[in-house]
Amino acid sequence: MPELEIKPVESGRDKKQFVQFAWSLYRDDENWIPPLRQNIQELLGFRPHPFHDVADVRTWLAWRDGEVCGRIAGIVNHVHNEKYEEKRGFFGFFESVDDQEVATGLFDTVRSWLAEQGIHDIRGPVNPSLNYEVGLLIDGFDSPPTFQMTYNPPYYEKLIENYGFAKVQDLFAFWGHLDMLSSLDDKLAFVIREVDRRFELNYRSLDRKRFNEDVRSFLNIYNASLDGTWGFTPLSEGEIDHLSRGLRHLIVPELTTIAEDDGRPVAAAFGLLDYNPLIKKIDGRLFPFGFIRLLMGRKNIPRARMISTNVLPEYQRWGLGLVLLAKLLPDGLSWGMSEVEFSWVLESNHLSFKSLQRGGAKLIKSYRIYDFSAPEAERGAAASKEPFVCCTGVWRRRGTLPI
Repeated sequence: MPELEIKPVESGRDKKQFVQFAWSLYRDDENWIPPLRQNIQELLGFRPHPFHDVADVRTWLAWRDGEVCGRIAGIVNHVHNEKYEEKRGFFGFFESVDDQEVATGLFDTVRSWLAEQGIHDIRGPVNPSLNYEVGLLIDGFDSPPTFQMTYNPPYYEKLIENYGFAKVQDLFAFWGHLDMLSSLDDKLAFVIREVDRRFELNYRSLDRKRFNEDVRSFLNIYNASLDGTWGFTPLSEGEIDHLSRGLRHLIVPELTTIAEDDGRPVAAAFGLLDYNPLIKKIDGRLFPFGFIRLLMGRKNIPRARMISTNVLPEYQRWGLGLVLLAKLLPDGLSWGMSEVEFSWVLESNHLSFKSLQRGGAKLIKSYRIYDFSAPEAERGAAASKEPFVCCTGVWRRRGTLPI
């Protein structure tokens, strides 16, 4: 068998091959949706993006017999490590042929790069953090993903777990009709009425005349409301600005609800149209004409993804999230929505999980985040004294690490 090599991504040609490898790998998979090329280039650091102001990202390609057969990114998220007072690295943007040797070589390389920085605990996949695309699809391969949700072949679970990664958290996607709220049981319907009465809040959709202000308000609520959520790290000011600009033309006000208490935004529900069928038609290319096709075709999209329903801490535990969704219902139906995906929901988020189930939503997809911890013997060895992978040059197959 030809020798396997893992090489760092350095040239413009390397970067193009890193991105393009997915098109080759999934060419016969009808459920795969190509990424927006510009977006993935930014998240990888091949184009400017504010995430890279607070994180370090390195990328590698696996080669065999002159052909790319795998790729991976190693990530050090400094905001995560400061918040949780730990030394943890991440892996993301992982793609591989069905070959354990290829996957092992890629994971070895990331592991070596992190060990050189004194980091021996690894989590993933994240692309490149929990604020973006996250998790490995482990159940629900019979349909395409919704907008900004991950997708992968079923054999990835085997490649990752065979290396020694173990589950740390699962995430779920639920499906339902927008009119599901009209058939809630009496207890949940009572919660909605009681919250409405208790707080006397004002509800409105996003206002395009003050778009930047409203989006920033939502993202600030997002940061404040999720502070105690497993694995969460806040968006930086740069990321908030970048997301605000990127969402300007993708958001439709009918899929948003903002709750205000005496003029102060205290909660918000935020959904996006499932642009994926259109993204597939334009093959992930926004320019020169792809972006126009997205905007012109969006009125015919019958499916939305509810990305987030966030409530400031002092207003939580009252069921305000359900009220936000109920208030959104008339506008969503007027737009023409017939179905919605609620994603993603952490398995540790028992309140949201149970509320969706009781409301009639159906669990349709499951995703997994993994952890890996190096053996104690490896932690005690200085990477400079006992290197096991050459991550600044070329990794060649010489045997495997002890797991």
